[in-house]
Amino acid sequence: MTLLLSCQSVSKSYATRVLFKDLSLSIFEKDRVGLIGPNGSGKTTFMKILAGIETANEGVISPRRGLKIGYVPQECDFADLSPEKILIDAIDEDLPDYEKLRLSQMWLSKLGFSGDEPSASRLSGGWKKRLAFAKELILSPDLLLLDEPTNHLDIEGILWLEKFLLREAPTYLLVSHDRYFLQNVTSRVVEIDPTYPKGIFAIDGSYSNFLAKKEEFLLGQIQQEKSLATKARRETAWLRAGVKARTTKSQSRIDEAHEILGEHADVSSRNRQKRAKIDFAASERQTRKLLSAKNIGKELGGRTLFRHLDFVLSPGTRMGLMGPNGSGKTTLLKLINDELKPDQGTMKRADALQVVYFDQHRSKLPLDTTLREALSPKGDYVTFRGQEIHVNGWCKRFLFSPDILDMPIGKLSGGERARISIAHLMLQSADLLLLDEPTNDLDIPTLETLEESLMEFPGAVVLITHDRCMLDRICNCMLGLGNTEEPEIFVDYSQWEKSQSKKAPKTAEKKQEIKKVKGKLSYLEKKEYEEIEGKIAKLEGEVKDHNHLLEKPEFAMDPQKLSEVCMTIGLLENQIEQLYLRWEELEKKLL
Repeated sequence: MTLLLSCQSVSKSYATRVLFKDLSLSIFEKDRVGLIGPNGSGKTTFMKILAGIETANEGVISPRRGLKIGYVPQECDFADLSPEKILIDAIDEDLPDYEKLRLSQMWLSKLGFSGDEPSASRLSGGWKKRLAFAKELILSPDLLLLDEPTNHLDIEGILWLEKFLLREAPTYLLVSHDRYFLQNVTSRVVEIDPTYPKGIFAIDGSYSNFLAKKEEFLLGQIQQEKSLATKARRETAWLRAGVKARTTKSQSRIDEAHEILGEHADVSSRNRQKRAKIDFAASERQTRKLLSAKNIGKELGGRTLFRHLDFVLSPGTRMGLMGPNGSGKTTLLKLINDELKPDQGTMKRADALQVVYFDQHRSKLPLDTTLREALSPKGDYVTFRGQEIHVNGWCKRFLFSPDILDMPIGKLSGGERARISIAHLMLQSADLLLLDEPTNDLDIPTLETLEESLMEFPGAVVLITHDRCMLDRICNCMLGLGNTEEPEIFVDYSQWEKSQSKKAPKTAEKKQEIKKVKGKLSYLEKKEYEEIEGKIAKLEGEVKDHNHLLEKPEFAMDPQKLSEVCMTIGLLENQIEQLYLRWEELEKKLL
Protein backbone atom coordinates (compact mmCIF):
# COMPACT_ATOMS: atom_id res chain seq x y z
CA MET A 1 0.00 0.00 0.00
CA THR A 2 1.18 3.50 -0.87
CA LEU A 3 1.34 5.95 2.03
CA LEU A 4 -0.41 9.19 1.07
CA LEU A 5 -0.26 11.17 4.30
CA SER A 6 0.88 10.72 7.87
CA CYS A 7 0.68 12.89 10.95
CA GLN A 8 2.70 12.37 14.10
CA SER A 9 1.95 13.71 17.60
CA VAL A 10 -0.44 16.41 16.38
CA SER A 11 -1.96 18.66 19.06
CA LYS A 12 -4.42 21.54 18.86
CA SER A 13 -5.83 23.89 21.46
CA TYR A 14 -7.61 27.25 21.59
CA ALA A 15 -6.49 29.34 24.56
CA THR A 16 -6.91 27.01 27.56
CA ARG A 17 -9.20 24.55 25.75
CA VAL A 18 -7.35 21.46 24.50
CA LEU A 19 -9.12 19.78 21.58
CA PHE A 20 -6.71 16.86 21.15
CA LYS A 21 -3.14 15.99 22.00
CA ASP A 22 -0.46 13.75 20.43
CA LEU A 23 -2.69 12.29 17.71
CA SER A 24 -0.96 10.10 15.12
CA LEU A 25 -2.59 8.71 11.98
CA SER A 26 -1.53 7.38 8.57
CA ILE A 27 -3.70 7.29 5.44
CA PHE A 28 -2.89 4.91 2.60
CA GLU A 29 -4.06 4.69 -0.99
CA LYS A 30 -7.58 3.16 -1.27
CA ASP A 31 -8.30 3.76 2.44
CA ARG A 32 -11.94 4.59 3.14
CA VAL A 33 -11.75 6.04 6.62
CA GLY A 34 -14.63 7.04 8.87
CA LEU A 35 -13.61 9.59 11.53
CA ILE A 36 -15.88 9.70 14.59
CA GLY A 37 -15.77 11.08 18.11
CA PRO A 38 -17.75 13.10 20.67
CA ASN A 39 -18.86 16.65 19.90
CA GLY A 40 -16.05 19.05 20.66
CA SER A 41 -13.30 16.43 20.29
CA GLY A 42 -11.87 18.34 17.30
CA LYS A 43 -12.82 16.16 14.31
CA THR A 44 -13.48 19.10 11.97
CA THR A 45 -10.36 20.91 13.17
CA PHE A 46 -8.25 17.77 12.68
CA MET A 47 -9.60 17.41 9.14
CA LYS A 48 -8.82 21.07 8.38
CA ILE A 49 -5.26 20.51 9.62
CA LEU A 50 -4.92 17.55 7.23
CA ALA A 51 -6.30 19.72 4.42
CA GLY A 52 -3.81 22.49 5.18
CA ILE A 53 -6.54 25.00 6.10
CA GLU A 54 -5.48 25.21 9.76
CA THR A 55 -2.16 24.60 11.47
CA ALA A 56 -1.46 22.39 14.46
CA ASN A 57 0.11 23.76 17.63
CA GLU A 58 2.47 20.79 17.72
CA GLY A 59 3.26 17.77 15.59
CA VAL A 60 4.27 16.98 12.01
CA ILE A 61 2.07 16.51 8.92
CA SER A 62 3.87 14.61 6.13
CA PRO A 63 1.99 14.37 2.81
CA ARG A 64 3.37 12.40 -0.12
CA ARG A 65 5.15 14.62 -2.61
CA GLY A 66 2.65 16.17 -5.02
CA LEU A 67 -0.35 14.90 -3.05
CA LYS A 68 -3.63 16.50 -4.21
CA ILE A 69 -6.22 16.83 -1.45
CA GLY A 70 -9.88 17.70 -2.00
CA TYR A 71 -11.92 19.08 0.91
CA VAL A 72 -15.72 19.40 1.18
CA PRO A 73 -16.81 21.31 4.32
CA GLN A 74 -20.06 20.88 6.26
CA GLU A 75 -21.64 24.01 4.79
CA CYS A 76 -21.18 24.84 1.10
CA ASP A 77 -21.85 28.28 -0.37
CA PHE A 78 -21.35 29.41 -3.95
CA ALA A 79 -21.29 32.65 -5.95
CA ASP A 80 -24.23 33.70 -8.13
CA LEU A 81 -23.02 31.67 -11.11
CA SER A 82 -24.29 28.61 -12.96
CA PRO A 83 -23.10 25.20 -11.67
CA GLU A 84 -21.30 24.72 -14.98
CA LYS A 85 -19.40 28.01 -14.59
CA ILE A 86 -18.50 27.11 -10.97
CA LEU A 87 -16.83 23.89 -12.16
CA ILE A 88 -15.09 25.51 -15.14
CA ASP A 89 -13.59 28.17 -12.85
CA ALA A 90 -12.46 25.46 -10.40
CA ILE A 91 -10.22 23.77 -12.99
CA ASP A 92 -6.74 25.11 -12.32
CA GLU A 93 -5.01 23.22 -15.12
CA ASP A 94 -4.05 24.84 -18.42
CA LEU A 95 -6.69 23.09 -20.54
CA PRO A 96 -8.52 24.25 -23.67
CA ASP A 97 -11.95 25.79 -23.03
CA TYR A 98 -13.75 22.93 -24.78
CA GLU A 99 -12.00 20.42 -22.50
CA LYS A 100 -12.98 22.37 -19.38
CA LEU A 101 -16.57 22.47 -20.64
CA ARG A 102 -16.54 18.73 -21.33
CA LEU A 103 -15.21 17.92 -17.86
CA SER A 104 -17.73 20.17 -16.13
CA GLN A 105 -20.66 18.68 -18.06
CA MET A 106 -19.42 15.15 -17.38
CA TRP A 107 -19.22 15.72 -13.62
CA LEU A 108 -22.56 17.55 -13.46
CA SER A 109 -24.11 14.58 -15.23
CA LYS A 110 -22.50 12.13 -12.79
CA LEU A 111 -23.84 14.12 -9.84
CA GLY A 112 -27.40 14.09 -11.21
CA PHE A 113 -27.64 17.66 -12.56
CA SER A 114 -29.91 18.10 -15.57
CA GLY A 115 -28.31 21.29 -16.93
CA ASP A 116 -31.23 23.64 -16.32
CA GLU A 117 -30.56 24.29 -12.60
CA PRO A 118 -30.71 27.86 -11.24
CA SER A 119 -27.71 29.82 -10.04
CA ALA A 120 -25.51 27.82 -7.68
CA SER A 121 -26.23 30.34 -4.92
CA ARG A 122 -29.95 29.46 -5.08
CA LEU A 123 -29.57 25.67 -5.00
CA SER A 124 -30.98 23.71 -2.05
CA GLY A 125 -28.58 22.49 0.63
CA GLY A 126 -28.54 18.98 -0.85
CA TRP A 127 -27.72 20.16 -4.38
CA LYS A 128 -25.07 22.55 -3.08
CA LYS A 129 -23.48 19.54 -1.41
CA ARG A 130 -23.50 17.63 -4.72
CA LEU A 131 -21.94 20.59 -6.51
CA ALA A 132 -19.24 20.76 -3.82
CA PHE A 133 -18.42 17.08 -4.49
CA ALA A 134 -18.12 17.81 -8.22
CA LYS A 135 -15.95 20.90 -7.59
CA GLU A 136 -13.39 18.76 -5.76
CA LEU A 137 -13.58 15.57 -7.83
CA ILE A 138 -13.14 17.42 -11.13
CA LEU A 139 -9.56 18.09 -9.96
CA SER A 140 -8.88 14.35 -9.53
CA PRO A 141 -7.68 14.48 -5.91
CA ASP A 142 -5.59 11.64 -4.51
CA LEU A 143 -7.35 12.02 -1.15
CA LEU A 144 -10.85 13.38 -0.55
CA LEU A 145 -11.77 14.83 2.87
CA LEU A 146 -15.52 15.05 3.60
CA ASP A 147 -16.95 16.76 6.68
CA GLU A 148 -20.48 15.52 7.43
CA PRO A 149 -21.25 14.69 3.75
CA THR A 150 -24.81 13.51 4.53
CA ASN A 151 -25.88 16.91 5.94
CA HIS A 152 -28.81 18.37 3.92
CA LEU A 153 -29.40 15.06 2.12
CA ASP A 154 -32.64 13.10 2.51
CA ILE A 155 -32.56 9.31 2.75
CA GLU A 156 -32.72 8.89 -1.03
CA GLY A 157 -29.81 11.31 -1.35
CA ILE A 158 -27.77 9.39 1.23
CA LEU A 159 -28.39 6.09 -0.56
CA TRP A 160 -27.25 7.76 -3.79
CA LEU A 161 -24.13 9.14 -2.06
CA GLU A 162 -23.16 5.71 -0.75
CA LYS A 163 -23.09 4.28 -4.27
CA PHE A 164 -21.41 7.38 -5.69
CA LEU A 165 -18.50 7.36 -3.21
CA LEU A 166 -17.80 3.67 -3.69
CA ARG A 167 -17.77 4.20 -7.46
CA GLU A 168 -16.01 7.55 -7.89
CA ALA A 169 -13.78 8.17 -4.85
CA PRO A 170 -11.24 5.41 -4.19
CA THR A 171 -9.54 7.13 -1.21
CA TYR A 172 -11.27 9.33 1.35
CA LEU A 173 -11.57 10.28 4.99
CA LEU A 174 -14.98 11.42 6.17
CA VAL A 175 -16.54 12.68 9.39
CA SER A 176 -20.04 11.33 10.01
CA HIS A 177 -22.40 10.39 12.83
CA ASP A 178 -24.66 8.37 10.49
CA ARG A 179 -24.07 4.82 11.69
CA TYR A 180 -25.60 3.03 8.68
CA PHE A 181 -23.63 5.31 6.33
CA LEU A 182 -20.40 4.48 8.17
CA GLN A 183 -21.21 0.77 7.94
CA ASN A 184 -21.79 0.96 4.18
CA VAL A 185 -18.95 3.21 2.95
CA THR A 186 -15.93 2.76 5.24
CA SER A 187 -13.23 0.10 5.41
CA ARG A 188 -11.56 1.60 8.47
CA VAL A 189 -12.94 3.52 11.46
CA VAL A 190 -10.97 5.96 13.60
CA GLU A 191 -12.33 7.49 16.80
CA ILE A 192 -10.89 10.55 18.55
CA ASP A 193 -11.74 10.30 22.25
CA PRO A 194 -9.80 10.83 25.51
CA THR A 195 -11.16 7.42 26.59
CA TYR A 196 -8.20 5.85 24.74
CA PRO A 197 -4.56 5.90 25.93
CA LYS A 198 -3.32 7.81 22.86
CA GLY A 199 -6.55 9.74 22.40
CA ILE A 200 -7.32 7.76 19.24
CA PHE A 201 -8.56 4.24 18.37
CA ALA A 202 -8.33 2.86 14.82
CA ILE A 203 -9.69 -0.46 13.55
CA ASP A 204 -9.63 -1.90 10.03
CA GLY A 205 -12.93 -3.27 8.77
CA SER A 206 -16.57 -2.21 8.95
CA TYR A 207 -18.22 0.00 11.57
CA SER A 208 -19.87 -3.03 13.19
CA ASN A 209 -16.42 -4.65 13.46
CA PHE A 210 -15.14 -1.42 15.05
CA LEU A 211 -17.92 -1.52 17.67
CA ALA A 212 -17.05 -5.11 18.59
CA LYS A 213 -13.33 -4.31 18.92
CA LYS A 214 -14.11 -1.13 20.87
CA GLU A 215 -16.25 -3.03 23.36
CA GLU A 216 -13.50 -5.63 23.73
CA PHE A 217 -10.89 -2.92 24.34
CA LEU A 218 -13.02 -1.02 26.89
CA LEU A 219 -13.75 -4.23 28.82
CA GLY A 220 -10.03 -4.93 28.88
CA GLN A 221 -9.37 -1.41 30.12
CA ILE A 222 -11.89 -1.91 32.95
CA GLN A 223 -10.10 -5.14 33.93
CA GLN A 224 -6.81 -3.24 33.79
CA GLU A 225 -8.25 -0.64 36.20
CA LYS A 226 -9.32 -3.38 38.64
CA SER A 227 -5.87 -4.95 38.54
CA LEU A 228 -4.19 -1.58 39.05
CA ALA A 229 -6.60 -0.76 41.90
CA THR A 230 -5.37 -3.83 43.79
CA LYS A 231 -1.75 -2.84 43.23
CA ALA A 232 -2.51 0.79 44.12
CA ARG A 233 -4.06 -0.24 47.46
CA ARG A 234 -1.01 -2.38 48.26
CA GLU A 235 1.46 0.37 47.33
CA THR A 236 -0.53 3.00 49.24
CA ALA A 237 -0.42 0.82 52.36
CA TRP A 238 3.33 0.35 51.90
CA LEU A 239 3.90 4.10 51.53
CA ARG A 240 1.83 4.81 54.66
CA ALA A 241 3.97 2.36 56.63
CA GLY A 242 6.60 5.09 56.73
CA VAL A 243 9.43 3.40 54.81
CA LYS A 244 12.36 5.76 54.62
CA ALA A 245 14.03 6.34 51.26
CA ARG A 246 17.57 5.93 52.62
CA THR A 247 18.68 3.33 50.10
CA THR A 248 18.56 3.10 46.33
CA LYS A 249 16.33 0.06 46.69
CA SER A 250 13.68 1.80 48.80
CA GLN A 251 13.80 4.95 46.62
CA SER A 252 13.24 2.74 43.57
CA ARG A 253 10.27 1.11 45.31
CA ILE A 254 8.79 4.52 46.14
CA ASP A 255 9.15 5.65 42.50
CA GLU A 256 7.49 2.43 41.32
CA ALA A 257 4.62 2.93 43.79
CA HIS A 258 3.97 6.47 42.54
CA GLU A 259 4.09 5.22 38.94
CA ILE A 260 1.43 2.59 39.70
CA LEU A 261 -0.76 5.17 41.46
CA GLY A 262 -0.43 7.56 38.51
CA GLU A 263 -1.27 4.82 35.99
CA HIS A 264 -4.32 3.79 38.03
CA ALA A 265 -5.55 7.40 38.18
CA ASP A 266 -5.08 7.76 34.40
CA VAL A 267 -6.96 4.53 33.53
CA SER A 268 -9.74 5.36 36.03
CA SER A 269 -10.17 8.78 34.44
CA ARG A 270 -10.39 7.26 30.93
CA ASN A 271 -12.95 4.68 32.06
CA ARG A 272 -15.34 7.34 33.35
CA GLN A 273 -17.17 7.82 30.06
CA LYS A 274 -19.53 10.78 30.10
CA ARG A 275 -22.84 10.83 28.24
CA ALA A 276 -25.46 13.54 28.04
CA LYS A 277 -28.47 12.92 30.28
CA ILE A 278 -31.49 13.42 28.03
CA ASP A 279 -34.86 12.89 29.70
CA PHE A 280 -38.02 14.42 28.26
CA ALA A 281 -40.64 15.58 30.75
CA ALA A 282 -44.03 13.96 30.05
CA SER A 283 -47.42 15.05 31.37
CA GLU A 284 -49.47 12.58 33.43
CA ARG A 285 -52.25 12.37 30.84
CA GLN A 286 -54.03 9.00 30.57
CA THR A 287 -55.95 9.76 27.32
CA ARG A 288 -55.95 6.89 24.82
CA LYS A 289 -56.09 9.17 21.75
CA LEU A 290 -53.91 12.25 21.73
CA LEU A 291 -54.64 13.22 18.13
CA SER A 292 -56.76 11.76 15.36
CA ALA A 293 -56.40 12.79 11.69
CA LYS A 294 -59.09 11.87 9.16
CA ASN A 295 -58.94 12.38 5.38
CA ILE A 296 -56.31 15.14 5.65
CA GLY A 297 -55.23 16.95 2.49
CA LYS A 298 -52.90 19.91 1.93
CA GLU A 299 -51.66 22.03 -0.97
CA LEU A 300 -48.82 24.55 -0.95
CA GLY A 301 -47.91 26.89 -3.79
CA GLY A 302 -50.52 25.30 -6.03
CA ARG A 303 -49.00 21.83 -5.55
CA THR A 304 -50.79 18.98 -3.81
CA LEU A 305 -48.61 17.47 -1.07
CA PHE A 306 -50.95 14.73 0.19
CA ARG A 307 -54.61 13.69 0.28
CA HIS A 308 -56.76 11.12 2.10
CA LEU A 309 -54.33 10.94 5.02
CA ASP A 310 -55.55 9.03 8.12
CA PHE A 311 -53.65 8.27 11.33
CA VAL A 312 -54.04 8.21 15.12
CA LEU A 313 -51.42 9.23 17.68
CA SER A 314 -51.73 7.52 21.07
CA PRO A 315 -49.35 7.29 24.06
CA GLY A 316 -46.47 5.04 22.97
CA THR A 317 -46.86 5.80 19.24
CA ARG A 318 -43.50 6.65 17.67
CA MET A 319 -44.15 7.51 14.02
CA GLY A 320 -41.45 8.30 11.48
CA LEU A 321 -42.31 10.47 8.46
CA MET A 322 -40.72 9.22 5.25
CA GLY A 323 -40.50 10.66 1.77
CA PRO A 324 -38.25 12.76 -0.46
CA ASN A 325 -37.56 16.44 0.14
CA GLY A 326 -40.67 18.43 -0.78
CA SER A 327 -43.13 15.61 -0.05
CA GLY A 328 -44.68 17.54 2.85
CA LYS A 329 -43.06 16.04 5.97
CA THR A 330 -42.39 19.38 7.71
CA THR A 331 -45.77 20.71 6.55
CA LEU A 332 -47.50 17.75 8.22
CA LEU A 333 -45.66 18.50 11.49
CA LYS A 334 -46.94 22.07 11.31
CA LEU A 335 -50.48 20.79 10.75
CA ILE A 336 -50.18 18.58 13.83
CA ASN A 337 -48.81 21.57 15.77
CA ASP A 338 -51.77 23.70 14.61
CA GLU A 339 -49.50 26.20 12.85
CA LEU A 340 -51.21 25.40 9.54
CA LYS A 341 -54.76 24.28 8.72
CA PRO A 342 -55.59 21.36 6.41
CA ASP A 343 -57.35 22.12 3.12
CA GLN A 344 -59.59 19.13 3.71
CA GLY A 345 -60.31 16.64 6.46
CA THR A 346 -60.33 17.00 10.24
CA MET A 347 -57.68 16.85 12.92
CA LYS A 348 -59.08 16.25 16.41
CA ARG A 349 -56.84 16.94 19.41
CA ALA A 350 -57.28 15.85 23.02
CA ASP A 351 -58.26 18.64 25.40
CA ALA A 352 -55.34 20.84 26.52
CA LEU A 353 -52.91 18.74 24.48
CA GLN A 354 -49.31 19.70 25.30
CA VAL A 355 -47.12 19.67 22.20
CA VAL A 356 -43.37 20.34 22.08
CA TYR A 357 -42.00 21.09 18.61
CA PHE A 358 -38.28 20.81 17.74
CA ASP A 359 -37.91 22.80 14.51
CA GLN A 360 -34.93 22.13 12.21
CA HIS A 361 -34.98 25.82 11.25
CA ARG A 362 -35.20 26.91 14.88
CA SER A 363 -34.07 30.45 15.54
CA LYS A 364 -30.40 30.46 16.35
CA LEU A 365 -29.02 32.25 19.37
CA PRO A 366 -26.50 35.05 18.65
CA LEU A 367 -23.00 33.59 18.62
CA ASP A 368 -21.84 36.08 21.25
CA THR A 369 -24.40 34.71 23.74
CA THR A 370 -22.63 32.95 26.60
CA LEU A 371 -23.26 29.31 27.39
CA ARG A 372 -24.70 30.40 30.76
CA GLU A 373 -27.28 32.66 29.05
CA ALA A 374 -28.11 29.99 26.46
CA LEU A 375 -28.73 27.22 29.02
CA SER A 376 -30.43 29.34 31.67
CA PRO A 377 -31.81 32.57 30.13
CA LYS A 378 -33.93 33.46 33.19
CA GLY A 379 -31.21 33.46 35.82
CA ASP A 380 -28.97 31.00 37.64
CA TYR A 381 -31.67 28.33 37.96
CA VAL A 382 -33.86 26.28 35.61
CA THR A 383 -37.02 24.42 36.56
CA PHE A 384 -37.00 20.76 35.50
CA ARG A 385 -39.86 18.48 36.55
CA GLY A 386 -40.87 20.92 39.29
CA GLN A 387 -37.37 21.15 40.77
CA GLU A 388 -34.96 24.10 40.74
CA ILE A 389 -31.55 23.14 39.30
CA HIS A 390 -28.56 25.47 39.36
CA VAL A 391 -27.01 26.23 35.98
CA ASN A 392 -23.75 24.56 37.12
CA GLY A 393 -25.55 21.24 37.58
CA TRP A 394 -27.70 21.72 34.47
CA CYS A 395 -24.68 22.27 32.21
CA LYS A 396 -22.98 19.09 33.49
CA ARG A 397 -26.08 17.12 32.45
CA PHE A 398 -25.23 18.05 28.84
CA LEU A 399 -21.48 17.42 29.18
CA PHE A 400 -20.46 21.06 29.58
CA SER A 401 -17.94 22.06 32.22
CA PRO A 402 -18.97 24.92 34.54
CA ASP A 403 -15.56 26.43 33.70
CA ILE A 404 -16.79 27.39 30.21
CA LEU A 405 -20.19 28.85 31.17
CA ASP A 406 -18.98 32.34 30.25
CA MET A 407 -17.63 31.20 26.87
CA PRO A 408 -19.53 32.55 23.78
CA ILE A 409 -21.46 29.74 22.08
CA GLY A 410 -19.82 30.78 18.80
CA LYS A 411 -16.72 28.93 20.02
CA LEU A 412 -18.68 25.69 20.54
CA SER A 413 -19.02 22.96 17.92
CA GLY A 414 -22.26 22.42 16.01
CA GLY A 415 -23.00 19.33 18.11
CA GLU A 416 -22.47 21.22 21.35
CA ARG A 417 -24.92 23.91 20.18
CA ALA A 418 -27.39 21.15 19.26
CA ARG A 419 -27.23 19.89 22.86
CA ILE A 420 -28.26 23.38 24.02
CA SER A 421 -31.39 23.11 21.84
CA ILE A 422 -32.23 19.73 23.39
CA ALA A 423 -31.74 21.25 26.86
CA HIS A 424 -34.42 23.85 26.03
CA LEU A 425 -36.72 21.08 24.79
CA MET A 426 -36.43 19.10 28.02
CA LEU A 427 -37.71 21.98 30.15
CA GLN A 428 -41.17 21.72 28.58
CA SER A 429 -43.73 19.13 29.66
CA ALA A 430 -45.27 17.26 26.72
CA ASP A 431 -47.88 14.75 25.62
CA LEU A 432 -46.62 14.84 22.05
CA LEU A 433 -43.08 15.43 20.75
CA LEU A 434 -42.68 16.70 17.18
CA LEU A 435 -39.04 16.39 16.10
CA ASP A 436 -37.85 17.81 12.79
CA GLU A 437 -34.25 16.64 12.16
CA PRO A 438 -33.19 16.57 15.84
CA THR A 439 -30.06 14.55 15.02
CA ASN A 440 -28.20 17.23 13.05
CA ASP A 441 -24.65 17.64 14.44
CA LEU A 442 -25.16 15.23 17.37
CA ASP A 443 -22.34 12.78 18.06
CA ILE A 444 -22.99 9.03 18.23
CA PRO A 445 -23.06 8.70 22.07
CA THR A 446 -25.59 11.57 22.29
CA LEU A 447 -27.64 10.03 19.49
CA GLU A 448 -27.81 6.75 21.40
CA THR A 449 -28.84 8.57 24.59
CA LEU A 450 -31.52 10.51 22.67
CA GLU A 451 -32.84 7.24 21.22
CA GLU A 452 -33.07 5.64 24.66
CA SER A 453 -34.92 8.67 26.03
CA LEU A 454 -37.42 8.67 23.15
CA MET A 455 -38.10 4.95 23.61
CA GLU A 456 -38.82 5.57 27.31
CA PHE A 457 -41.01 8.65 26.67
CA PRO A 458 -44.61 7.64 27.55
CA GLY A 459 -46.31 10.11 25.18
CA ALA A 460 -46.36 10.09 21.37
CA VAL A 461 -43.47 11.00 19.06
CA VAL A 462 -43.56 12.11 15.42
CA LEU A 463 -40.08 12.16 13.91
CA ILE A 464 -38.41 13.41 10.75
CA THR A 465 -34.80 12.32 10.38
CA HIS A 466 -32.42 10.98 7.73
CA ASP A 467 -30.73 8.84 10.39
CA ARG A 468 -31.82 5.35 9.33
CA CYS A 469 -30.40 3.76 12.47
CA MET A 470 -32.58 6.00 14.68
CA LEU A 471 -35.67 5.28 12.57
CA ASP A 472 -34.96 1.57 12.79
CA ARG A 473 -34.44 1.64 16.56
CA ILE A 474 -37.28 3.80 17.84
CA CYS A 475 -40.15 4.01 15.34
CA ASN A 476 -43.00 1.51 15.66
CA CYS A 477 -44.78 2.82 12.56
CA MET A 478 -43.83 4.78 9.45
CA LEU A 479 -45.93 7.13 7.33
CA GLY A 480 -44.73 7.24 3.72
CA LEU A 481 -45.41 10.50 1.86
CA GLY A 482 -44.66 11.29 -1.76
CA ASN A 483 -47.58 9.44 -3.34
CA THR A 484 -50.18 12.23 -3.44
CA GLU A 485 -53.21 9.97 -3.64
CA GLU A 486 -52.15 7.07 -1.42
CA PRO A 487 -50.00 7.89 1.63
CA GLU A 488 -48.98 4.55 3.14
CA ILE A 489 -48.50 3.30 6.70
CA PHE A 490 -45.67 0.81 7.36
CA VAL A 491 -44.95 -1.16 10.53
CA ASP A 492 -41.24 -0.25 10.60
CA TYR A 493 -38.35 1.20 8.61
CA SER A 494 -37.31 -2.09 7.01
CA GLN A 495 -40.81 -2.57 5.54
CA TRP A 496 -40.70 0.97 4.09
CA GLU A 497 -37.21 0.31 2.66
CA LYS A 498 -38.42 -2.90 0.96
CA SER A 499 -41.35 -1.03 -0.55
CA GLN A 500 -38.93 1.50 -2.09
CA SER A 501 -36.78 -1.20 -3.67
CA LYS A 502 -39.89 -2.71 -5.24
CA LYS A 503 -40.93 0.67 -6.62
CA ALA A 504 -37.53 1.44 -8.14
CA PRO A 505 -37.88 -0.87 -11.20
CA LYS A 506 -41.37 0.51 -11.84
CA THR A 507 -40.00 4.05 -11.81
CA ALA A 508 -37.33 3.05 -14.32
CA GLU A 509 -39.98 1.43 -16.50
CA LYS A 510 -42.06 4.62 -16.41
CA LYS A 511 -39.04 6.66 -17.50
CA GLN A 512 -38.50 4.31 -20.43
CA GLU A 513 -42.17 4.63 -21.37
CA ILE A 514 -41.93 8.42 -21.32
CA LYS A 515 -38.86 8.25 -23.56
CA LYS A 516 -40.70 5.96 -25.98
CA VAL A 517 -43.60 8.39 -26.19
CA LYS A 518 -41.50 11.55 -26.47
CA GLY A 519 -38.55 10.18 -28.36
CA LYS A 520 -38.03 10.02 -32.11
CA LEU A 521 -35.19 7.51 -32.10
CA SER A 522 -34.96 4.57 -34.43
CA TYR A 523 -34.21 1.11 -33.07
CA LEU A 524 -30.48 1.47 -33.87
CA GLU A 525 -30.34 5.01 -32.42
CA LYS A 526 -32.04 3.83 -29.24
CA LYS A 527 -29.49 1.01 -28.91
CA GLU A 528 -26.65 3.49 -29.55
CA TYR A 529 -28.06 5.88 -26.92
CA GLU A 530 -28.26 3.13 -24.29
CA GLU A 531 -24.64 2.05 -24.90
CA ILE A 532 -22.97 5.45 -25.26
CA GLU A 533 -22.44 6.16 -21.54
CA GLY A 534 -20.69 2.82 -21.05
CA LYS A 535 -18.41 3.50 -24.03
CA ILE A 536 -17.44 6.90 -22.62
CA ALA A 537 -16.67 5.38 -19.21
CA LYS A 538 -14.50 2.71 -20.82
CA LEU A 539 -12.52 5.24 -22.88
CA GLU A 540 -12.05 7.51 -19.87
CA GLY A 541 -10.62 4.50 -18.00
CA GLU A 542 -8.15 3.93 -20.83
CA VAL A 543 -7.12 7.61 -20.73
CA LYS A 544 -6.51 7.31 -16.99
CA ASP A 545 -4.39 4.17 -17.50
CA HIS A 546 -2.27 5.86 -20.17
CA ASN A 547 -1.80 8.94 -17.97
CA HIS A 548 -0.40 6.64 -15.28
CA LEU A 549 2.11 5.31 -17.84
CA LEU A 550 3.49 8.83 -18.29
CA GLU A 551 4.50 8.85 -14.62
CA LYS A 552 6.77 5.81 -15.03
CA PRO A 553 10.52 6.56 -15.39
CA GLU A 554 10.96 4.28 -18.44
CA PHE A 555 8.50 6.39 -20.43
CA ALA A 556 9.93 9.70 -19.27
CA MET A 557 13.40 8.58 -20.46
CA ASP A 558 12.22 7.26 -23.86
CA PRO A 559 11.01 10.03 -26.23
CA GLN A 560 9.51 7.52 -28.71
CA LYS A 561 7.43 5.74 -26.05
CA LEU A 562 6.41 9.08 -24.60
CA SER A 563 5.26 10.32 -28.03
CA GLU A 564 3.26 7.11 -28.70
CA VAL A 565 1.43 7.32 -25.34
CA CYS A 566 0.64 11.03 -25.82
CA MET A 567 -0.70 10.31 -29.33
CA THR A 568 -2.90 7.49 -27.98
CA ILE A 569 -4.27 9.76 -25.23
CA GLY A 570 -5.09 12.41 -27.84
CA LEU A 571 -6.94 9.88 -30.02
CA LEU A 572 -8.89 8.53 -27.04
CA GLU A 573 -9.89 12.02 -25.90
CA ASN A 574 -11.01 12.86 -29.44
CA GLN A 575 -13.21 9.73 -29.44
CA ILE A 576 -14.67 10.74 -26.08
CA GLU A 577 -15.43 14.24 -27.37
CA GLN A 578 -17.18 12.81 -30.44
CA LEU A 579 -19.26 10.49 -28.24
CA TYR A 580 -20.35 13.41 -26.07
CA LEU A 581 -21.40 15.39 -29.13
CA ARG A 582 -23.35 12.38 -30.40
CA TRP A 583 -24.93 11.88 -26.96
CA GLU A 584 -26.08 15.50 -26.93
CA GLU A 585 -27.51 15.09 -30.43
CA LEU A 586 -29.51 12.00 -29.39
CA GLU A 587 -30.68 13.71 -26.18
CA LYS A 588 -32.19 16.56 -28.24
CA LYS A 589 -34.18 14.03 -30.28
CA LEU A 590 -35.71 12.65 -27.09
CA LEU A 591 -37.03 16.06 -25.97
